[in-house]
Amino acid sequence: MLATYLAGLWRIALVMFDYRGWYRWLSGQPPIDVAIITNIRDEAEGQVFWGDNWPTSGHSNGARIYLNGVAGQVRGIAVTAEELMTKEGRQRAKSIFIDAVIWAQKRGAKVILLAASTKRLFGRDGHELKQRFPDLLFTIGDNGTATLLCQDVDNALAKSGLNNSNARVLVLGCYGILGEAVTAHLTQRQFDVVGFGANKKALADMAAHYPIAIADTMDAVGRVDVVIACTHNADTRLTRASINALRQHNRKLLVVDVAEPANLDEATYQQCQTWVIRQDAGNAHSPLLSYVLGGISSRMLNLSPQVVFGCFAEALTLYHSIYREHNHVLLNQDWFQVNPANRAFIDNAFASVAIQCPDRCCFNKPVAAFTLETLSG
Repeated sequence: MLATYLAGLWRIALVMFDYRGWYRWLSGQPPIDVAIITNIRDEAEGQVFWGDNWPTSGHSNGARIYLNGVAGQVRGIAVTAEELMTKEGRQRAKSIFIDAVIWAQKRGAKVILLAASTKRLFGRDGHELKQRFPDLLFTIGDNGTATLLCQDVDNALAKSGLNNSNARVLVLGCYGILGEAVTAHLTQRQFDVVGFGANKKALADMAAHYPIAIADTMDAVGRVDVVIACTHNADTRLTRASINALRQHNRKLLVVDVAEPANLDEATYQQCQTWVIRQDAGNAHSPLLSYVLGGISSRMLNLSPQVVFGCFAEALTLYHSIYREHNHVLLNQDWFQVNPANRAFIDNAFASVAIQCPDRCCFNKPVAAFTLETLSG
């Protein structure tokens, strides 16, 4: 009951205190430039945003975000990450997602982000969406996330005193979009990389394209210095036991976690934090970015003020570059594809709105140190 009341109060406050939104209305501007359509992590997150009054339409407003005048609206769909792994859940999510796109287009949105676990909801190219909504630009946001993730990894390795001569790196979900991007980045830097996943064919394909070892069970991995978690699939989740088995003797394990929901979840982290240094990754900070209601709204996403997920940043930045800076060549790019050309475009676009990696955090708290000091056990 209290959760329902607080969720309702937050939504009312979002409207009341959105002075930029009121100005846009008075000046005849559309209320939304970018729609960030996302599933929820789990039912607990649904309780935070909706309490017991889950939206009857299947979707409703979440945080309101501005980036240098660009208005972004999070639109949450009432489907969990776990439900999206089932055929029935995906079918329901597709129907709700399309309805949310129609809702956003009516309110002026020109850029639509497929956020969190919706990225491949419409296949690898989003053909159905592009055909149905030819006037909208769709993105999965992973060029921005990949760029920020690789920067986070480089920074974490440097802070921990690790380099290609003294570090063995495990990439969980190496054949996914972000997993392949960071694998390519690390092998280019000549790191010793192990790719992990449950899909043996995809693992074999990765080994054919990159100079990496592969493993489909944790027992086959051996000891590593770093884990980069690019997926939250159940087969790849870090546990207390696997962390203890993976870390070097008398050394902490460095975990760079870009997965949403987190691969190394907070409860497990609390159980083994003496063995691990964990960092959130793939997020974006800009002094030109703000939430309506500031930290109240950002904390509901488990983020700091002026910080958004990398995919959110890409969608907001694409609108800014195309419609504010008139860089219309970006309309011709396929933002379902993660490749060097798209990442270069996004890297330049990020610079124009002062986007960079945020201070290092673990579950929204600063990481105190990166030294993998010797432990007693």
